[in-house]
Amino acid sequence: MRPFFCPIFTFMSAPTSPRSIRIGLAGLGNVGLGVFKNLEKNGDLILQRTGANLEIGRVAVRDLSRPRDAAVGKSLLTGDWRELIADPDLPVIVELIGGTTDAYDLVCGALRAKKIVVTGNKALLAERGQELFALAEECGVPIFFEAAVAGGIPIIQVLQEGLVGNRIVSIHGIINGTCNYILTRMSGAGLSYEEALAEAQEKGYAEADPTLDVSGWDAAHKAIILASLSYGFWIPAKDIYVEGVDTVSITDFRFAERLGYTIKLLSVIRADEEGRVEVRTQPTLVPLSHVLSSVSGSFNAVLVNGDVVGETLFYGRGAGQDPTSSSVISDLCEAAAILIHGPRHSGFVPHGLYGKSKPIDETVSRYYLRLTVDDQPGVLAQVARLLGDRGIGISSVIQPDDLADTTGSTALVLMLDDAPLGTARAAIDAIDALPCVQEKPAWIRVETLLG
Repeated sequence: MRPFFCPIFTFMSAPTSPRSIRIGLAGLGNVGLGVFKNLEKNGDLILQRTGANLEIGRVAVRDLSRPRDAAVGKSLLTGDWRELIADPDLPVIVELIGGTTDAYDLVCGALRAKKIVVTGNKALLAERGQELFALAEECGVPIFFEAAVAGGIPIIQVLQEGLVGNRIVSIHGIINGTCNYILTRMSGAGLSYEEALAEAQEKGYAEADPTLDVSGWDAAHKAIILASLSYGFWIPAKDIYVEGVDTVSITDFRFAERLGYTIKLLSVIRADEEGRVEVRTQPTLVPLSHVLSSVSGSFNAVLVNGDVVGETLFYGRGAGQDPTSSSVISDLCEAAAILIHGPRHSGFVPHGLYGKSKPIDETVSRYYLRLTVDDQPGVLAQVARLLGDRGIGISSVIQPDDLADTTGSTALVLMLDDAPLGTARAAIDAIDALPCVQEKPAWIRVETLLG
């Protein structure tokens, strides 16, 4: 395995004469266009800092007939990404076409052609990263992927280099801007989920088909990448837990606030004492006193706890043309450093300290449980008995008079003590079967955070 080299901006001496590096760009959507424009805008600055003149030499697009930005000359365009791989004058390939089929073939082809790869494709890396990094090591060329997680936040470099001397105790991440915007508007403006989603789509924060975001899988793909970098083995997608935001109710926000919490789509990554790694993404109650509760709108934040450094917080825009293209350009500068100064690692460094995923039903947390029950004596006792039979304690109960109605039902909200997920779900299923419970229970994990 190749050793780590110093990051490019640690006062590395630039070569005495500039070197031109031509880049093949696959994909000219929002991010691809941002890469093109921002390389043009800050090319002189990059040249001074790296000694490299980075130039887009060829651009592959799906539809040549589609109107393009005038800044991108037609002579640069091709409708076949294979031309980028075949061109010997393009030592670096940027993959921004998305998906996991053509993108996989493109990245494999580039690596076999000994071309450095830069990608922002989190789904590709989450699902096929193990294969791709093995191929990168075999071919002796790296894959860079800073733009795959948290937009403009340089979290990949932090884990690979800045915190290389730390065991990662845990990572808590708000890493999907669409969901964070929706939940922020539900909390702050009292919008329903449907209203907040429609607003996010109107403002361009959510796609016309928002399924990948609101289902939690966009954040989960990013969590797999962060977990794999942190713990040295590729986390299988089948071993993680994913839940989306589409079941979160405005009623849950009202109760959460009374309890001193808000709700965030939180990705949680950590290892237990046996080295087993849990990776999960789900709506989570976060204390209002914690800094993550104040991450609003489309912003992202990643809280990394290292055994040496302690807690470090990384905050910024998690998506968009400029933040994401900034990360792509950072990777291009790293690629330039390799071409000018020599090689480094392939992008993923495995090690043997960990290597096993923790079964999700064994992961432990506290829980928020909201029930709609018959408004009559003895209901709480029935619920408490089913929880107690499974060793789950109740830390607090809310049964507010102002939310009771005249139909004979009332809300009952419980905060449950730490319990394995499997045990908690079994208890909630048993509670759901009680005749006094009128609606399907709503439950959300509660995350205990240090700050």
